[in-house]
Amino acid sequence: MLERLFQLQAHGTTVRKEVVAGITTFLTMAYIIVVNPSILSSAGMDFGAIFVATCLAAVIGTLIMGLWANYPIALAPGMGLNAFFSFTVVGSMGYSWQVALGAVFLSGFLFFLLSIFKIREWIINSIPMSLRFGISAGIGFFLALIALKNAGIVVDHPATLVGLGEVKVAESLLFFGGFVLICALSFRQVTGAVMIGIVAVTGVAMALGMVEYKGLVSAPPGLAPTFMQLDVAGALNVGMISVVFAFLFVDLFDTSGTLIGAAQRGGLLDKDDKLPRLGRALMSDSVATMSGAALGTSTTTSYIESTAGISAGGRTGLTAVVVATLFLASLLLSPIASIIPAYATAPALLYVAVLMASGLKLIDWDDVTDAAPAVVTALMMPLTFSIANGIALGFITYALLKALSGRWSDLNPSVAIIAVVFILKFIFLDVA
Repeated sequence: MLERLFQLQAHGTTVRKEVVAGITTFLTMAYIIVVNPSILSSAGMDFGAIFVATCLAAVIGTLIMGLWANYPIALAPGMGLNAFFSFTVVGSMGYSWQVALGAVFLSGFLFFLLSIFKIREWIINSIPMSLRFGISAGIGFFLALIALKNAGIVVDHPATLVGLGEVKVAESLLFFGGFVLICALSFRQVTGAVMIGIVAVTGVAMALGMVEYKGLVSAPPGLAPTFMQLDVAGALNVGMISVVFAFLFVDLFDTSGTLIGAAQRGGLLDKDDKLPRLGRALMSDSVATMSGAALGTSTTTSYIESTAGISAGGRTGLTAVVVATLFLASLLLSPIASIIPAYATAPALLYVAVLMASGLKLIDWDDVTDAAPAVVTALMMPLTFSIANGIALGFITYALLKALSGRWSDLNPSVAIIAVVFILKFIFLDVA
């Protein structure tokens, strides 16, 4: 049955290799089951319900990817967009988390339509590479700011906007220790480095009496507080257009980049260097996002950590099925997730920020018409506390700079149209 479903021999793999690969992938991304509830609960959502929604969204998306698209790619609520959801859409813009979930659902539905009508390639190819790198780095800086804020390292200051917090307290020291540990373990290629760091910080905090142990396993919390609570009608408000497109664009770039990168790592591209069954893979992602919104979590996307499992030999959807099974089993670990403090998950956020900022090295720094928009995009995300504002200002800067520099050949119609839409948004709508 497994051979018929996944074509193991044709992909040069075995059941044992696929199981090991699935376990490897799960360990590298398991941190999301504690980090995602920690971030989304800041928006006023129920922690236990988010924990369940996170696990179930990962199960649904990863199973579809494995059983239908037959790829060793795992999905879960994405980092960056969960922070955008809580701290910008809800925190700064003042929308309810129900409306924010509606926006996530709409972005997933648009992604689904783009995948069906094969418009994705046109959009991806029309977005300048420099802006894509700037968006990725900006999300990284956004996560870094949130991590440092949660750990009390960066605090508000009336004269300079931000300042250095108290670095000699136990929470700050544990944060720095956890971050260094994660980086060191990652450098040594230790599987599950991020999760080990989170558990280590929590363990030390528990030993110091800073955290109270509440048990290891229990029945999953109730999903009712977030299940089907999304407000799609509220998300259709004209002021939410940039938010929906921010969710859509980031998911589009993230998924496409992850799929291509993972496929290249595993030799899954065809003779024309294209990804077979790409439509199925993209639709798996979009369906996962819509399902996740219905359950009560932010955008679900393909995880680059899947390359860890591919490096361990995973080549088919059986790897993904193993990951989904482990996420399902994780539903019993809610007591552990609930006691992990913010300063234990903050090192994971800062580490992810380091990874996402690495794309800056690919920017052509000798061409200021490419470099400047990327820098504007990357800096404006953390400084305005908004991924949407960063994307908008990046597109506007790129279009105006290319036009004024006479580089019309670099300015394709889609970028110009998007830039005009964002300009109109800033003129006629609230810029928050």
